[in-house]
Order: sequence, then structure tokens, then C-alpha cells
Amino acid sequence: MAVRSSQNQLFLAVRESPFLHLRKWAWARQRLSTRWAVAPLLVLDLLSIAFSMFVAYQVRFRVMDYQANISSTFYIHLAWIAIPLWLLVFAFYRLYHLDHLFGGTREYANVVNACTIGLVSLVVFSFLNRYTEHDISRGWLVLLWLFAITSMSLTRFGYRQLIYHLREQGLFVRRALVVGANEEGQAVVAQLRARPSAGVEVVGFVEPSLSQGVRVEGLPVLSGLHRLDSLIRSLEVEELIVIPTALRREELLSIYRDWGTDNRIRISLSSGLYELFTTSAQIREVGFIPMMSLNRTRITGVNAFLKSAMDYVGTFVGVALLSPVFLFISFLIRRDSPGPAIHRRRVVGLHGQRFDAYKFRTMIPNADTFMEEHPELKKEWELTGKIQNDPRITRVGRVLRRLSLDELPQLFNVLKGQMSLVGPRMITPGELKHFRRWRHNLLTVKPGMTGLWQVSGRSDLSYEERVRMDMQYIRNYAVWQDLKLLFGTVQTVLKGRGAY
Repeated sequence: MAVRSSQNQLFLAVRESPFLHLRKWAWARQRLSTRWAVAPLLVLDLLSIAFSMFVAYQVRFRVMDYQANISSTFYIHLAWIAIPLWLLVFAFYRLYHLDHLFGGTREYANVVNACTIGLVSLVVFSFLNRYTEHDISRGWLVLLWLFAITSMSLTRFGYRQLIYHLREQGLFVRRALVVGANEEGQAVVAQLRARPSAGVEVVGFVEPSLSQGVRVEGLPVLSGLHRLDSLIRSLEVEELIVIPTALRREELLSIYRDWGTDNRIRISLSSGLYELFTTSAQIREVGFIPMMSLNRTRITGVNAFLKSAMDYVGTFVGVALLSPVFLFISFLIRRDSPGPAIHRRRVVGLHGQRFDAYKFRTMIPNADTFMEEHPELKKEWELTGKIQNDPRITRVGRVLRRLSLDELPQLFNVLKGQMSLVGPRMITPGELKHFRRWRHNLLTVKPGMTGLWQVSGRSDLSYEERVRMDMQYIRNYAVWQDLKLLFGTVQTVLKGRGAY
């Protein structure tokens, strides 16, 4: 009876968690596990390959060379070989493995590699099979490769967005326990909550040093390590997220001894350096010893290429279209007050390098001296990084700030590779102190002309909120987020919200 009563209390504590309310699709949540999310990909890939082969045939022999007397029978027979072969290559590249799906750009890079190997395998087949009356058209092969990469990438992207949406509704998620409720454990839970598309539903904490019934981050501390086995079975937990900094070495080893070889449970080990691992890490063997090294930059690989392409293409177009605007604004500034039209502001960039960020001058020439003579202004600046109703701002400068036109010269900083169109807020060396333990993360990306802070309130935000948003941008970077923020910035500027 005592055991049953204890279990009832446990389930009651879990049900009372605001993040575990039973949904109207609760029955589906239990059946639609994350493994079921992979099965439709096989069908989508099969259809994409068949579609690509058909379109490549039509373009090659009906559009480019409509007089070619090529029977479709040969390519139909070839499809019966090519489609299973390509699916096997996709499986070899782990494109049906959950660890490589629904996150990051690695999946799309593997699609390109797999399609290339599939193409090579068809060439080898054509070379070895000399009993057919036709050779495989080289033009058809090139078209097939292009269409296959495009169609598979698009269908996988669309399917990923569908999975993200369903995960936000509580489907295709893994139930997880976080072992360790210290500061790092709470930070991990906060990040998972911020990204429901990750598909992890944390049902509670297991913490040796806290008593059962305590709530941390709105989730219950269910028990200590001695009841881990019963919790996993009763709550149908699929993943353990272990926080090493919250456990003794013996406790950590005990968890791996008990569950490290159990196929029903996936164990994820937090880094123990959450503040530093925003940039992600690489594991390599040195003398057969696994060593972790941090990436010096947050955005790497395909993401870095796409971001740079967007920066330079967007900046060249912007400079070409806005050149007359630059000249007109410069003329207005010089007419309004003495001094240069461009102001140089010393700021911190990637890897802590200092550079001069360009802005249209919006203040009186002796702005720094004026601030030293007015301590109340200096104090407000040091606390918030902004001064509301700043008396140093000129008439033209106030209009430029209201419309965010004063930052247009930073397009030339983007061309010089010092800034990005989208990124964390540009800061001076003295402002680094506000980021405290997060300052390392800030220096792993280029500052942006706009960013999450720009579309979320601009100057109306407190400094703590700006720091939080900068870290949120860095941790959750995606090229699609950059595009969304660019469009959001246009709307925010037109409304004039939070600008002064």
C-alpha cells in the first residue's frame, strides 16, 4: 500500500506540471514516437527519385533533343535498379537515423553527398552492363543529379517544418528526465523549452541533493538516483539528460553502468561547460583518448557559406540602390551642424577584434565632452547603454535614429567582413562587462546591423533582455532565422517602435 501511495503521489506531481497537461491528442502522443517520424522519409525519397528520373528524361529527350529516338523502356528498367540503389546509399549516409535528422544543415549536406554517390553508382553500372542496346545519357545523368538534390532537399525541408509543428503540439517527442537540477541543468531545460522543435519533453528532475516534491524551473524534482529505475519505467522515459556538474564521479559512472547499454534509453551527457559550448564542439582522439575542442566560431560549414553569401549579395545591392540616399543624408547632416557626416564608433567584433563601425553622425561634435560634464547622462549610459531624450542629438540626427537610417553606413563594415547584416548587437569594449560569463559566446560571431533585439523592442529593452536575446540568437542560429529577422526589421523600422 505504501508503494502504491508513493507512486500515486509521483504521478500526481508529474500531472500537475504545467508543461505536461494532457492534450486532446494524448492517445496519439503515446503512439507517435520519434521513430515513426522517420518512416515517411523513405516514401518521400522514393517519390523524389522517381520524379527526378522522370523529369530528367522529359527535359533531356523531349525538350533539349526532341528528335532523339530514345525508348523510355530502357530508363524505366533502369529506375527499378536506381531507386533501391539510391535508397541504400541514403541509408549508408544515415539519412534515416534520428541523430542526423530534423536539425542543422548536415542532413542537406549528406543529401548532396548521397546523390553524388548514387550518380557514380549508375555510371559504374552502365560501364559494367554491356548487354543493353543503350548507354546512359550523360545529359540525363547530370539533370537527374540536379533534380534529385533539389527535390529531396525541398521535400525534406518541408517535412522537417511539419515535424517541428507537430512537436509543438506534443507529437513525435521524446520523454526525458534531467539528472541534475543545478544551474547548468536549469539552463539546459530552459533551452529545450525555448526550442520545442527539438522534440524533447522534460518530465522532471532527478537530483541527489534536493528532496522530492521541490519544483525547479516549474518542473518537479521526482526523486534521487535510488529511484531512477522505477521512474524510467513508470514514466516511459526515452532519454536521460545527465548533468555531470551535479553528480559525483561515482554517481555518474553508476548511471552509465546501469543504463549505458540499454537500447530503450538514450543517454545524453551535458558538456559541463554550458556557457562555453554555445559554439559547439568537436571530439577527436589524441593517443586514443577522446578530447573535446571548442569551435572558435559559432557559425561554420554550409551555414557560414550561406550567411556570407547573403551578407555580400544583400550589401552590394543595398549600396547600389542607396548611394543617392547616402549623399543626400550627408548633405543634410553638414547643413544641420558643423562636423563630419560620418561618425566612427570603436566596437568589438569577431574574436574580440576592435574596429571602427561607421554611422551617420547624429550628435553634436563635442558629444563626449558634453557627457562628461553631465554625470546623470553618463550614469544612464553605463546602466542601460542608451540615453532616452538625449540632449546631444541634433535635429537631423533624431529623424535618422527614428528611421534607423543612421546605421546605413555599416553596410561598408559588412563589405569589409567586420559585420554581418544580422547578428548580435554591436557593443563597445566597455559594454562587455554586461555579458559577464557569456562574453566568450558573443565574440564567436560577427555583430549585426540588425538582429533579434531590433525586432523585439530596440531601445525599449533593458540591458539584461538584450544580453538574453543576443545569446538566444547565437544558440539558435539558422539561416532561415536571419531572413525572418531581416523582414521583421523592415516592419519594426516602419512602425518606429523603440527608436530614440
